[in-house]
Amino acid sequence: MVSIFLRSLVYNFLFYVLLVFWVIVGIPTYLMPRSAIMSVARYWARSSIWLLRVICNIKVEYRGLEKIPKGPLIVASKHQSMWETFALLQFFDQPLFIVKRELKWIPLFGWYLIKSDMIAVSRAAGGRSLLRMARRAGEQVRRGRQLIIFPEGTRTAVGAPPRYKAGVAQIYVDCGVTCLPVALNSGLFWPRRTFMRYPGTLVVEFLDPLPPGLSRDEFTARVSGVIEEATNRLVEAARREQAQLFGRVPGPESVKA
Repeated sequence: MVSIFLRSLVYNFLFYVLLVFWVIVGIPTYLMPRSAIMSVARYWARSSIWLLRVICNIKVEYRGLEKIPKGPLIVASKHQSMWETFALLQFFDQPLFIVKRELKWIPLFGWYLIKSDMIAVSRAAGGRSLLRMARRAGEQVRRGRQLIIFPEGTRTAVGAPPRYKAGVAQIYVDCGVTCLPVALNSGLFWPRRTFMRYPGTLVVEFLDPLPPGLSRDEFTARVSGVIEEATNRLVEAARREQAQLFGRVPGPESVKA
């Protein structure tokens, strides 16, 4: 565990060094189209994932890549870790995120979010503000972008009861486009609220797309059902792998909430 602790420290330091490096490299893209900024973001994501494997021995496996549709899309992903907030963008031509408004206030980094036309929202916003956010997201998706959204609204601990918000269903109904559910087990390797990074095989699984035209209730039931079923399967497989490595599942996420 001492080795894991030291590796985690090294990785976290280099992760932010790498972030600063790509932020500086990307400065010229302020004068370029949005696609240029997204190219820099993909390099950042891939280099961070490579560093995770080299330093922390966390391998990443992607399943179901052939199921990713082209064009306008809603990507509804399980959210256990910070990892997926940057890792998923590498698979989409015009990714769109809904981000906390405060992130746009960060020098340079926040300007990238503005330039790349991400949607900012305040968590304390009232219903009208959230409706405006949903409408804007729908407009962007209908123009051909891929909205990467976390239906639970925030990171949830591994094994915690799911709490899917109504916002993603509203956006789905308004957009009238396909939704791609995504399951993962990132919380066992990059747990929330800790700097520790645990070795093993992090799996992301792109599931069968849901067609447009479902009712709000039917969509919510189907997207939550398929994501939770697949996520539980991935988590259990990863727990068995970690038990073989350590004799137990390490870290604060080892106890189901």
